[in-house]
Amino acid sequence: MVPESQPERPRRVHRTNWMSLLCGLLFIGMGIRYLTGPEPDAVVMAPVLVGGLGFAAFVAILAKAIRR
Repeated sequence: MVPESQPERPRRVHRTNWMSLLCGLLFIGMGIRYLTGPEPDAVVMAPVLVGGLGFAAFVAILAKAIRR
């Protein structure tokens, strides 16, 4: 007997949300930095945070422009 084959469903694919991915990695990295070793200086970490968020936004804008 031939086994019944079920029709294949189309594969659902979603686009990568680069802003969320990079912001999440930034906050995980900063959290690890605060948990390990000596506590970092807030005067240094604030520009790193703002620069990282700006970089994530720049990459997200580029990705959206390339998709169009």
